[in-house]
Amino acid sequence: MTNELAQRLFDIDLWLVGAAHFVILFASFQVPHRLRWKQDLQQLIPFNRKLLWVQSGFTVLTIIAFGTLTLALHTELLRGDRAALGLACFIGIYWTTRILVDAIYFSHARLAPGNDVCGGTHTADPAVFLTRGELSWAVRLAGVAENGRISDMIQI
Repeated sequence: MTNELAQRLFDIDLWLVGAAHFVILFASFQVPHRLRWKQDLQQLIPFNRKLLWVQSGFTVLTIIAFGTLTLALHTELLRGDRAALGLACFIGIYWTTRILVDAIYFSHARLAPGNDVCGGTHTADPAVFLTRGELSWAVRLAGVAENGRISDMIQI
């Protein structure tokens, strides 16, 4: 594989990873309905109900920011700027933590039958893709930041 081909693949991969954040939002918008939040949240006192909605709103805002910044800072990410490297690392850590919490803390056996988000697709599947993408970019960007150019880093 030539350096030019590898650079082009990294370029396309970065666009896909940025757009994938917005795909995850489609799944997250199904959660209140599929998990029957309207009924379940009625059991909470108003403060706790508001707290859950605010936390959920911040989570959605964070995912929107990750997608927007990944797309808007595309050139900086490819160039390996330090701030872009920090962003890629933070996004990778966020999604890795999200997957671990989902796998270790939450029990999916207690979900009512038929309440799988996205029609049976587990919500962590897109997060796995993003984590792989962001962490691999962080590793690549570390090489770029150290070497100064993406072509110096690609040893294929």
